[in-house]
Amino acid sequence: MKSKVKKNILKLKESSTLAINEKSKNLIKSGKKIYRFGFGQSPFQIPDKIVETLKLNAHRKEYLPIQGLPELRENISKYLFERSGVKYSKENILITPGSKEAMLLMHVTFNGEIITPAPSWVSYEPQAEIGTNKVHWLETSRENNWFPTAKELENKLKKLGKSKNKILILNSPNNPSGAICHNLKELAKVAKKNNLIILSDEIYTDLTFNNKYESISKFYPNGTFISGGLSKWCGAGGWRLGFFAVPNHLSNFLESLKTLASESYSTVNSPAQYAAIEAYKGDHSEYKIKTTNIFRSLGNYVYNKLKSNNVLINQPQGAFYLMPEFLNNKYKNSTKLCEAILDQTGVAMLPASEFGFSPKRMLTRLSYTDFNGTEFLKNVSNGKMLDDQTIEKYAPNVVEGVNKLSNWALKL
Repeated sequence: MKSKVKKNILKLKESSTLAINEKSKNLIKSGKKIYRFGFGQSPFQIPDKIVETLKLNAHRKEYLPIQGLPELRENISKYLFERSGVKYSKENILITPGSKEAMLLMHVTFNGEIITPAPSWVSYEPQAEIGTNKVHWLETSRENNWFPTAKELENKLKKLGKSKNKILILNSPNNPSGAICHNLKELAKVAKKNNLIILSDEIYTDLTFNNKYESISKFYPNGTFISGGLSKWCGAGGWRLGFFAVPNHLSNFLESLKTLASESYSTVNSPAQYAAIEAYKGDHSEYKIKTTNIFRSLGNYVYNKLKSNNVLINQPQGAFYLMPEFLNNKYKNSTKLCEAILDQTGVAMLPASEFGFSPKRMLTRLSYTDFNGTEFLKNVSNGKMLDDQTIEKYAPNVVEGVNKLSNWALKL
């Protein structure tokens, strides 16, 4: 009997990030001490003013425009202009139920092939498969901060030829590496020369540790899509509100996205859209400075504890991830490595094979978000690097888990 499920869907599996979150919860329920370094979710409360705005609009039950509230789109347009100097008009912005949904719509709409650097977020490839777009992985190196060089991109494009449309997905600050791309101008030059569209996944832009974020749209405004949302800097992942911005040059692409939106989720929930107006319009700079500084301090604390002869690791530059590589050949693959670490230390991480690397490389992704964000935020008064004593007081799970991981690595 023929399968009732399409072949490309049968190939898919549950998102590994969501799976490790559920597994960690179940292990904790069973009484096991688990350090939840596998799931990337902000532990901070949503800014009070944004929550209050949601409450004030909880009564709103009407369907909003498919594209989203005009005022919200206008505020996102201003937000993008302030960050990059590039104007994406409100007419070219689509509000979506999370940036993940925005990118899925893009994959379903796009007719061509996808280039993704290794490492890349776990859902880029499955989403491309849902859209029946072939994925080509682009290898990177630790020495180049886990991003492709212009030469590597050029060589990949030559190898693939010009017969099909292509999109390069670029995520900076990066999940899973916590790195920032420093050669945007050079990559943009190659993209423009080869008529390559770029999807700039900018969900972590407000968690840049040097506070000097640059968007590749600055160097390639006519060929850059931008996706973003409230889940990371604002801690509102469960509200499911994101956006997708399209340059004028590719505005016809947006029309297809809007059609798909109308035939799927219809419109993003009304209260969240009104709350998002406050998120993008209001002054939340103090909140951003404090939360980013906590992540910066924690990331450097974890980095300093783990770097050793047995662990290769780059210093974090943004988001809330690190990508430690364990130097041993004891385990068959990185999945087995993570299983052993979880079993022997209680530290839950993800194997980097989920992010595009060969399973034979003992690379992992570590998210240092297992702490009480509300309590931590109350006790931080400025944007200065926090001392170890403060970190040990307000992030005990991160400290204890990293110490266990470091001691485990020393025995390799």
